[in-house]
Order: sequence, then structure tokens, then C-alpha cells
Amino acid sequence: MSILSVQEVSKYYRKHRALHKVSLEVEQGATFGLLGPNGAGKTSLIRIINQITAPDSGSVLLKGKALKPNDVALIGYLPEERGLYPKMKVGEQLLYLAQLRNLSKHDAKTKVKYWMQRFEVEAWVDKNVEELSKGMAQKIQFIATVIHQPELLILDEPFTGFDPINTNLIKSEILKLRDDGATIIFSTHRMESVEEICDEIALINQGEKILSGKLQDIKHDYKSNVFVANLHNSTELQNLKAATIISQEKSKNNLKLKLRLNTSNSNALALELMEYGVLNSFSEELPSLNEIFIKKVQN
Repeated sequence: MSILSVQEVSKYYRKHRALHKVSLEVEQGATFGLLGPNGAGKTSLIRIINQITAPDSGSVLLKGKALKPNDVALIGYLPEERGLYPKMKVGEQLLYLAQLRNLSKHDAKTKVKYWMQRFEVEAWVDKNVEELSKGMAQKIQFIATVIHQPELLILDEPFTGFDPINTNLIKSEILKLRDDGATIIFSTHRMESVEEICDEIALINQGEKILSGKLQDIKHDYKSNVFVANLHNSTELQNLKAATIISQEKSKNNLKLKLRLNTSNSNALALELMEYGVLNSFSEELPSLNEIFIKKVQN
């Protein structure tokens, strides 16, 4: 079941085409990667979903119904350009933003306390935002995004400004929110994070959707018959019938091989390799999402 349905959405700014008939289906409980180079139209689409702007044509459905102003309570949005009030105290700001999302004052206080303790930032509750480091301010912005337990979370470059430790912290929180039932739309240029987190992706370029589907299905569609193998007690190889050797690396008694299959039968390659030594491992190498991204955008 789709929680979000984008149906042939187009958006123009004067003569600039930001989006052209883009359609997406985001399944309930999915972690969905919204990808594309700078200027592709991702931010324009995110702003339409958040009702910051309206499409020139097409429609957006949330839980099967047209978006309404009060649907803001169902959505949490973490923009790439953060929007905290620098002169306002952290605790007061979180209370204010939580109540804007339809939480009662009592519930807002409870949620603020919970998240401040969870992120171990209780000492900052009476500090102004301008006193925080960039990473600390990012944590507060993340709390403001999730404090009302939204059903749909839209995270635009959520790891910007974080060191590796805090990146892992936020990543684990995103996965916990997913496991607790939230649907995540995740927009980033960090392809390795998409591979770790996302089930499905859509790639937008020059305002159009050029690729979409389940991540593993896409990686299989773009495989190029490359295999990696490890042989024990083998000398370096010169020629194989079933494959072309891309590279080989000798280490003590092991030989690591990268090969491109010449036939449609990978078993034939495995059998041939076993004639040269003990085959410790043998697997197909799928392309990285980064490789697929570059290939699709540059074509």
C-alpha cells in the first residue's frame, strides 16, 4: 500500500523546468531514496510534498487522498538548509515546534525531555541555538523533525555537518523510526548511505524520473558479468576459457581474481578455476549505486 503517490507532477519557475510529469509511489514502511544531481528537481518535489509550493500540474496523494493543509501533522521534514531560530532557547524552540505539529503542551514537554535524554543533550535545553556547534544544532533540528512521531519523514541531506560517530547515531535513529512504522524519504548525495538504508530508490535528472525501483533489483539489472574469486595455492593465471581476467592479486598462498564472464554459465568458470587451486570463494560483483548513478546521469 502506498502512503505517498506522486502523479505526473510538473513545476516551472518562469522558463525553467524544475519537474516534468514525475510520478512516484512510496510504499508504507519503506525507506525510499530520492536521488539526483544538483539542480535535478529533488528539492522542488520535496517542497511540493510539504505544501511549501504547489505543482503546476499533476497531484500528490497522502494515504490515498489529496494533500490537505492539516496533513502537516503526519509529515516530518528535515530540510537541507536548517531553519532553527538562533536567538531562541533550545527547549522553548522544541516545545513551540512540537505544538505547531498538533502536540498538546503536556505531550510536547514529555517528548522534548525524552529526546534530549536520548541524544544526551539535556545540558543545552536553556542555551540559545546560536551557542551550539553545527553538529549539536543538527541534532536539535533532527529532534524537531521527529518529535511529533510523523508517519512520513522526509530527510534532505540528514548527515550534513556530522562527524562519523554522530552520523552513525542519526543513521541508527532513522532505522529505529522505520522499524517503529515510519516511512522514510531520504535525499542525499552520499550513495553509500543510500545503500545501507534504502529499500527503493528513484533517480531524477533534469526534472524527469529516469530510474526507479527496488535497490537490489536495479543493481541486478545493471550487473556486468563481473565475478570475484579467491584461490588457495595457485600460481598467477595467464588465460581462461570461461572468463577474461580483469585483475589478479597475489598474497601469500592466496590469489584474488576479478574476472569478466565470457559465457552465460558461471558454473563453467568456477569449475575451470578449481583446476588451478582450491576455490575458497566465488561470487558475482554487483555494481555500486554510485556507478549506476554516474552511468545514468551521464548518458
